[in-house]
Amino acid sequence: MILYYALGGGLGHLTRARKVLGDREDAVLLTASKHARDPRVTAGRPVIPVPRRLGEDRDAFRAWLRALLDDLQPDELLVDAFPGGILGELCGLELPRARLVARALRWDAYAPRLDGPLPRYQAVHALEPLPYAPPGPITPLTLPHAAPGAALHDGPHTLVVHAGPEHELDQLLAHARGKTLVIHPKHLDVYPAEPHLVHAEHIVTAAGFNAIHETAPHRDRHTAVPLPRALDDQYARAAMIRA
Repeated sequence: MILYYALGGGLGHLTRARKVLGDREDAVLLTASKHARDPRVTAGRPVIPVPRRLGEDRDAFRAWLRALLDDLQPDELLVDAFPGGILGELCGLELPRARLVARALRWDAYAPRLDGPLPRYQAVHALEPLPYAPPGPITPLTLPHAAPGAALHDGPHTLVVHAGPEHELDQLLAHARGKTLVIHPKHLDVYPAEPHLVHAEHIVTAAGFNAIHETAPHRDRHTAVPLPRALDDQYARAAMIRA
């Protein structure tokens, strides 16, 4: 059994888990995300929810996690994005048969959460340049792109894709032009969005890792609007693709 450690409240960690796990049926998702209630997002995989009471208590989270790992004895542990855990709860733990699916972090904001050494990983899949020394050997991992799906609209259109709050969606809509379709939980509730990108004349997204990866084949038609995040530097990522 694979335990996929997808901590973080947004949709991105679980979307990345789908791509990393592919067709693997022996995976369990460990997450606190509300999106884990959606079987489209989890691909029907079992979910272990992290209790809300642990969200601000690193020591209690570490103790809970140690007991969980002892109980589950997973064959493999995949940790998404945060090498020391979202609160630093993985620091000082020995993680058997663990791999890190790594993306860039705002290291200046993340480092104060760490109260000990990072775990050592058997492999670090660096999906983009990392602002920290990888805690294990770098091993390539190529995330797949989804096959094209049916068009959501027959004519030319802008496709705005976002899963965050509506005040952020307003910032993205300011960059749309012409006929505009919005993939968002309160508008067109479509998941995944990637199969529909190919049909859009113009694509507008934020600059999270998944959005940048999925729009890569359509970069000439894509507008990335960076948004502030506590641990993800969308501004640096947007500047990188512009360069």
